Amino acid sequence: MSKKEDSYSHSLSYYAWQRLKKNKLAMFGFIVIGLCMLMAVLGFLITPDCTPDANDQLLELSKKPPGFKAEMLMKRKNEPSHKVNFLYKMAFGEISDYRSIPFSIYRFEDNDIVVREYTGDEKRIGTEIKFNLADVVYAINFNSPIVNNIEKGYIEFYEFGSNQKIRKTVTELRAEIEKNNIITKKYLLGTDPAGRDLLSRLMIGTRVSFSVGFVSVLISLIIGILMGALAGYYRGWVDNVIIWFINVVWSVPTLLLVIAITLALGKGFWQVFIAVGLTMWVEVARVIRGQIMSLREMEFVEAGRALGYSHFRIIMRHILPNVMGPVIVISAANFAAAILIEAGLSFLGIGAQPPTASWGAMINAHRGYIIGDAPYLAFLPGLAIMIMVLAFVLLGNGLRDSLDTKSVEDEQLMY
Repeated sequence: MSKKEDSYSHSLSYYAWQRLKKNKLAMFGFIVIGLCMLMAVLGFLITPDCTPDANDQLLELSKKPPGFKAEMLMKRKNEPSHKVNFLYKMAFGEISDYRSIPFSIYRFEDNDIVVREYTGDEKRIGTEIKFNLADVVYAINFNSPIVNNIEKGYIEFYEFGSNQKIRKTVTELRAEIEKNNIITKKYLLGTDPAGRDLLSRLMIGTRVSFSVGFVSVLISLIIGILMGALAGYYRGWVDNVIIWFINVVWSVPTLLLVIAITLALGKGFWQVFIAVGLTMWVEVARVIRGQIMSLREMEFVEAGRALGYSHFRIIMRHILPNVMGPVIVISAANFAAAILIEAGLSFLGIGAQPPTASWGAMINAHRGYIIGDAPYLAFLPGLAIMIMVLAFVLLGNGLRDSLDTKSVEDEQLMY
């Protein structure tokens, strides 16, 4: 088989992918989207703060600059463990079993550890707090008192949820605290006014944006393909009714319609998905209608009718696969639009509600610091939105060029 004959053995999607790979800007967008999607899927497994919604608040560390480091004493909470399985942690996070106590200095005194609280102000000296060594390392059952034998150098206590007495020497407990309970935590992008890790909030924010984009595009595709296919294939009064409805929805400003639907359904995470999806289907329906109207008189459709195939089979098996190229392109554009709409709703306070980490809500909460001493608090989530939207726009433009039928046919002839 010659090279030219072998080139025709590949599908059109093969040549579309080859053209897409040559588009550097589109591949840049594809890589950015892939990395953000991986970040959204892994979620709390890779965030520095793996608590639910990355909402571990330490007011002493309010508005710390990027690269800030803090010494922490991790004190075990006197309650049952909150350990969860791998999948649950990835999806929802994990409540920490430890209380984080920022400190400036510490020292050991007999059976206790004494820490001086970090105040965030070098001129103001924090108060000293004393903890029993066993209470730092273990969850203590205080129904039975801790026995401190200073002369013999050991501590006896009962662990939470256990009836078995535990005896540990002071030397063992001090070594364990210095090894596992005293840590240095670095905030690569600093902290917000509530003392939360800004990097973790930004990383979890990708999940909100991707979720809104994916669900909204899915809803718009289901409704848009259904309405467009019915209008384009049956025409007549069916087409007139659907086109009238499309024009009515099209005439209402998108953001205004989304706000109205959101207020009707209530403010929240899932309500935003539905509201955005219900406003984006009109573009898909118009594209599908136009494509099907140009294909319904083609020979392969006439052949299907002559063979007695049902209208449903002709639409689903023979027409729709030939119009999915433009749908894929418009879906990429709608994905970017959904991210912007969600950010706008969250900025207005009717999108995802606190403490959910949403980029739009973060900009709204920190907009007052733009002209203050911490402009990065609003700049970084804005930059994240810009990069995400730009990536989808670049990928959409690349898909439009690579899925162009004439271009793909010219590509075949070049091989």
